[in-house]
Amino acid sequence: MRIAFVGKGGSGKTTAAAVFSRHLAERGHPVLAVDADINQHLGQALGHDGPPPRALGSDLTWLKDHLRGTNPRIASAATMIKTTPPGPGSRLLDLDPAGELLARYSIDVGGVRHLVTGEFEEADIGVSCYHSKTGAVELYLNHLLDGPGEYVVVDMTAGADAFASGLFTRFDLTVLVSEPTRRGVGVFRQYADHAAGHGVALGVLGNKVADDADVAYLREQVGDALLGRFGQSAWVRAAERGAARPVAELEPENLAALDAVAAALDARERDWAAYHRGTVEFHLRNARAWGDRAVGVDLAAQIDPDFVPGAPVPTR
Repeated sequence: MRIAFVGKGGSGKTTAAAVFSRHLAERGHPVLAVDADINQHLGQALGHDGPPPRALGSDLTWLKDHLRGTNPRIASAATMIKTTPPGPGSRLLDLDPAGELLARYSIDVGGVRHLVTGEFEEADIGVSCYHSKTGAVELYLNHLLDGPGEYVVVDMTAGADAFASGLFTRFDLTVLVSEPTRRGVGVFRQYADHAAGHGVALGVLGNKVADDADVAYLREQVGDALLGRFGQSAWVRAAERGAARPVAELEPENLAALDAVAAALDARERDWAAYHRGTVEFHLRNARAWGDRAVGVDLAAQIDPDFVPGAPVPTR
């Protein structure tokens, strides 16, 4: 299952993504936590104090060559863009940490496998947008065959920036972390409007909720999208100071909010055929808008009309 945490800057989405990742890992599940935010703080929120792992977006040529495998429709890494779909011969991935890609790019942080897109570098300023890096995550997810009981948790860019690519469609559930304020629920409405018609399952996790009046306000504004509430937490404050304890020791009402999010995620069922149709749709959009011109080939020819991921046995 795949879940994205989104919200306005300062809403607490990174903390929510980290605590949820640890919660799943402590329940014995394989978890991959991906930092796809321009501010790369997820590792620290997970409890990692050392250097970050090698960034997934740091060597796109290697990544593309690895993913295209022997796919005859993709002549070289240079003809792959962030939306290029897999096909026969493509290398489909699993979440085994011994696999070549995860061994190269990820680290273990307290039982959570951690992957980063990479920071916005000096050479990028005035030249490229951050979505050139999140495109690496989109490619990765398009080639990933995650199985039952496995979870991918992604800390996304703030606000509506996520809509600059098709990455926002790659999740079984998207959770918008919202404070009980007009600005907080305004981001929810904006996100819901942009996501409409793309099959995005969108829920809300209330954060910094002080009392029943805050809950009532969120319920009035977002309705049944409200999955749970997260209040003040001495556990979180201690974790942010570097003294993280097991998530099982989280305040009962906050632990219940995590359980509610997990239940909503587990209730989703992925339709691989529909998922792949979404991949193809955004690939064709990008091909027409800029890809064909930039790469110099007809990118629509990369699509195998009979291919659907999910059935082949993944290789690494």
